[in-house]
Amino acid sequence: MNRPEDTAASKPRAAGDLEIKDAQLIFSAVWADLLEAHGRDNLRFPREFIWLGGAPGAGKGTNTPFIADTRGITAPAIVISDLLTTPQAVALKNQGKMAGDREVIGLLLEELLKPQYHDGVIVDGFPRTTVQVECLKMFYHAMLELHSEYRSTPLVHYFRKPMFRIALLFVSEEVSVLRQIKRGKEKEEHNRQVAELGVGKPVEVRVTDLDPELCRNRYRTFKETTFDALQSLQRLFHFHFIDAEGNLKEVQQNILREFTYQSTLELNQETFEIIRNIPVASQLTLHARQELVERLERYEEECKPLFQRVVKVMEEKMIPIIRTHSISGHAQINTEDELFDDPLALRIMIDVFSERGFHASIDIHRMDVPVRVNPDTWEIVCRQKRVYRIEVRYQPSEIRRGH
Repeated sequence: MNRPEDTAASKPRAAGDLEIKDAQLIFSAVWADLLEAHGRDNLRFPREFIWLGGAPGAGKGTNTPFIADTRGITAPAIVISDLLTTPQAVALKNQGKMAGDREVIGLLLEELLKPQYHDGVIVDGFPRTTVQVECLKMFYHAMLELHSEYRSTPLVHYFRKPMFRIALLFVSEEVSVLRQIKRGKEKEEHNRQVAELGVGKPVEVRVTDLDPELCRNRYRTFKETTFDALQSLQRLFHFHFIDAEGNLKEVQQNILREFTYQSTLELNQETFEIIRNIPVASQLTLHARQELVERLERYEEECKPLFQRVVKVMEEKMIPIIRTHSISGHAQINTEDELFDDPLALRIMIDVFSERGFHASIDIHRMDVPVRVNPDTWEIVCRQKRVYRIEVRYQPSEIRRGH
């Protein structure tokens, strides 16, 4: 005979199993539709995803552009609520149908195929349900399969290893309610001035922004659905919990701390282990971030011995010189190492320097060095020597003057 606690404990598992099964059916159907409509070669999704969630009043709309700028993402954010106003979603509504998980996921994946999102995208408002969470996991694994399948083909650039980040802007219930009510009052005041002065356009005022109890209900719904859904992904993907209760400057400082580049997040473990002893400069440029990461990972996959040799020379012979010039932030290094006669070795060196936050340039000087004198003709026989002059710039140390 089952004890009451055994019966109670079995219910969540049964419910969870049912949701997973629903997600499998939904994702399989959506994926099959994409394959039929576009073909496997054209399932080209972004490399970097930031799945953004936030409590009501947490400031998602305000901070999304800042997050995008921090990560070097230029494409507009995909807002799920806006996606449900597309012609496809409106057509569903006109047929008397609701946009459920299947429709939301179908619309989202279709949107993600647009070329403008190729290098990175922020998705605002997904996932919100357990079914959507499970579909997100399946989407990630489907992208990994595509990456594995195409990595040795000319199309590899379109099927890169995906990077999923979960970002959660969080505020307490009290702060959430206060901000929702404040937002509602500001919109009402705006509409009053539009009516009186005839300037500008009225804006929609949510009923939930006027009633404190409705604001609380909205927050609790967030905690019980979206919050739990995002929290469940902590062990699978990079998770950024961002305190959004302060003023705008404080919140953006929190965002910067969370999204500051970390090698352990963007490089695979094998690549990171090779270059981890090259120090990270204090100011790391994000220019061409995605392309740089891809090149480094290719070095590790396709020419690992050369990659390791270059890094070893940098670590043992170049970094000590750079350290001695840390005050100026400018070092010049000359080397005759024949390793760099290989143009690929030079490219690897520049990319590793760039990945660690340095700006490096190389000038190759060819010199004729006398070797011997021909006794018959008294002609001086020379060999050509290559000297690689490497200029490295980085953020200098700050010196406090007058002390």
